[in-house]
Amino acid sequence: MKRWIGIALLLSLATGSFARERGPRVEVVCPADPIPVRLNDKRVLVYELHVTNFDDVPLTLKQLEVFGDNRAPLLSIADSKLAAAMVRVGAPMEMGSGSANTAEDSRTINPGTRAVIYMWIEIPGNTAPPVTLAHHMVFAALAADGKASDATLDNLPVPVSREPVVTLSPPFHGGTWLAGEGPSNRSNHRRTITAIDGHVYSAERFAIDWLKVGPNGDSRHDGSTRNDNWWGWGEPVLAVADGEITEVVDEFPDNTPRVLPPVTLDNIGGNHVILKIAPNRFVCYAHLQHGSIKVHLHDHVRTGDILALLGNSGNTTGAHLHLQVTDRNSMLEAQGVPFEFADFTYLGPGADYELEKHVTVPWKHSIPPGDGVVEFQGSATRKTQ
Repeated sequence: MKRWIGIALLLSLATGSFARERGPRVEVVCPADPIPVRLNDKRVLVYELHVTNFDDVPLTLKQLEVFGDNRAPLLSIADSKLAAAMVRVGAPMEMGSGSANTAEDSRTINPGTRAVIYMWIEIPGNTAPPVTLAHHMVFAALAADGKASDATLDNLPVPVSREPVVTLSPPFHGGTWLAGEGPSNRSNHRRTITAIDGHVYSAERFAIDWLKVGPNGDSRHDGSTRNDNWWGWGEPVLAVADGEITEVVDEFPDNTPRVLPPVTLDNIGGNHVILKIAPNRFVCYAHLQHGSIKVHLHDHVRTGDILALLGNSGNTTGAHLHLQVTDRNSMLEAQGVPFEFADFTYLGPGADYELEKHVTVPWKHSIPPGDGVVEFQGSATRKTQ
């Protein structure tokens, strides 16, 4: 009799142990906690969720909700909006309806594969950022018999960083500039993830390609086949803050415009300088003009010092300055972190910019908007060319 009671008890415990739903068989990782940064009158939380499918069937993410403190709703996306925020690792980049990473299938993660969800959450600028973000994710699992069932991952926490955002001075004496591929959730910089030595990095998370806009309202004049056809070619590039030079490379010839040389990890930034401006904060200036760099390793510079001239070296087809801020002394093996400029004038989206017809709005303590046209006020020069 006692033996049967024992067996019954074991069966009861076994049944109870499976009473809780297991949820989706996924790993979700946030490689870098979001640091709130101002974008005009808003604050933006920018981060990624890496989702790996450990199941033996495909999983399709149907809905993603994000909550702040006290379950305050911040974001809810599904269908095409969710598909637009996702990229399947290893799939070709979206090039049209025939791509393997189109909006129709980018939410589906096959067994043993990973997808990246690019998160971009805007909150009012006068609202304190949440301490922690909670995520509610609903997956649909398609079984071998063709039947689908939902599995839910609830309350996945991501802490919001309290690290300060660095304030930069303009990298140029002034003028009108396009913040090419700048901060947005769809830019090529934003979507660039690099795997090096067993780790993945998003060094270009907030990177900007600065192209000077000339008096004709364009970045070029008299064609585009020569480097001096580009208004920014030879523009002095300035220190955006006081700091120490931690890397200098000046060995690559400038490219012929519209002709891209073979790109490697060694030459991707072309001639470049890295400037340490705070603990764990490094500013990288890339694609500088060959032979123009005026600083040396371990030099201490002041805001407004001329570092080099704008060029066309490395992974580029036209003269511009690639500028990014990272948490390590590396152009690629680092996490991109946000920054702001104390003030600039916003002149509207680059796609709509007209020389004689544009908005003129002063922005204070903000990161520039992606592909927006901005005007910097002139700054004093501390070193002559």
